[in-house]
Amino acid sequence: MIKRDYYSVRTGKINPDQQVNFEVLKKLFLITYTKIWDEEYFIKYLGEDSNFGYIVGELGNVKDILYVNLRKENLYPIEEYINEYSEEDFFDIVEFFHDHCSKISHGSFYDPDSNSFYSREFDDFEGRKYFRELLNPVLGKYKDGFEISEKGEILVLVDNGLSTLFDAEIPTNDDENIRSKMDAAILKFRRYKSTLEDRREAIRELADVLEFLRPTIKEHLKKKDENDIFNIANNFGIRHHNSEQQTDYDKEIWYSWIFYFYLATLHATLRMTKK
Repeated sequence: MIKRDYYSVRTGKINPDQQVNFEVLKKLFLITYTKIWDEEYFIKYLGEDSNFGYIVGELGNVKDILYVNLRKENLYPIEEYINEYSEEDFFDIVEFFHDHCSKISHGSFYDPDSNSFYSREFDDFEGRKYFRELLNPVLGKYKDGFEISEKGEILVLVDNGLSTLFDAEIPTNDDENIRSKMDAAILKFRRYKSTLEDRREAIRELADVLEFLRPTIKEHLKKKDENDIFNIANNFGIRHHNSEQQTDYDKEIWYSWIFYFYLATLHATLRMTKK
């Protein structure tokens, strides 16, 4: 839907801080949601209107399902309630409809002679991919930027220079001790409204992976450099809690620096080992 920044945005005629506020974001989402609905990507789960009445989707009553999943009322139909959404309501709805977007892979039609419907076939993977393709450019322009991941979770965008760390393949065959722990730490750190405690736990999880790889790190780094890596986690209130810890620093800033430093160190270590 958003293909590129046009003149007013590029030249600063539109203030970036005013470019997509929450009210604009909701309007852009409604336009995109309506397009996806009209293209029949919600038929499988939400149902559809037809000449023969309303055909119920797999979810059944959407209002009831939303309440069961979110414990919230007054969210659906979107057109009726979107103006009253809080930011949390909005992101809940985005995640919910991402999960229930499905492309028709094989159509169906009504045969009046047999008075029968020939069933459709659907592709959830392609439907969700299309949902992300349309929504992520919109979400990326709100505040500091958000995106919906392949797993359907709202994540905070990162600086383009650092995003390669999230996209890069983790060069290991050890899923249990390395890859799964790194993936979990990244997700915890990037989740929408992650707390400082969430981020500290994410750093600690990366530090645990580094500890697991410590014998390998010793092969590639000098003793002092190796000690400096673990000094951050062990003496700056990340892994331990005692009176000797240094905690008088801006955690909002330094947690990000430590996280990316550890993530980059892990990628470098694993690549050096593989090489």
